[in-house]
Amino acid sequence: MSTTTEEESASAVEASQEIPPSPEYRELARDMFEKITEYLNGELSATSEEYQLLHRLNQMTIAKYSDMTSLATRLNEVSESLNDKFVSLQPYCDQIDQVESSVSALEQTAYRLDAYCKRLEAKFKEFEKR
Repeated sequence: MSTTTEEESASAVEASQEIPPSPEYRELARDMFEKITEYLNGELSATSEEYQLLHRLNQMTIAKYSDMTSLATRLNEVSESLNDKFVSLQPYCDQIDQVESSVSALEQTAYRLDAYCKRLEAKFKEFEKR
């Protein structure tokens, strides 16, 4: 007898599950699925926008590095040109240094000669007085 009651309760549960849901539950389920769909679409849209932003940032970075490469190349060319000019002017710089050294030596000689002339003049004046 207990087997039949268990079978009856099991068939009663099955029968209760077969009852179609009320329109209110259907509306709530439909609303729930719409909101889940909106949420997922929002998440996918945000992710897509983040990837688009990253793509734009990468493109800007590529452009900036390209500009920096171009600038570095031009600076290198200018540096090489200046170095070549310096090398070509180096003999003249060496000559200027030699002339400066000679002028300094000549200046020192002129000071010594001037001092000697003053001493000689003083001796001459002393000799004239006698």
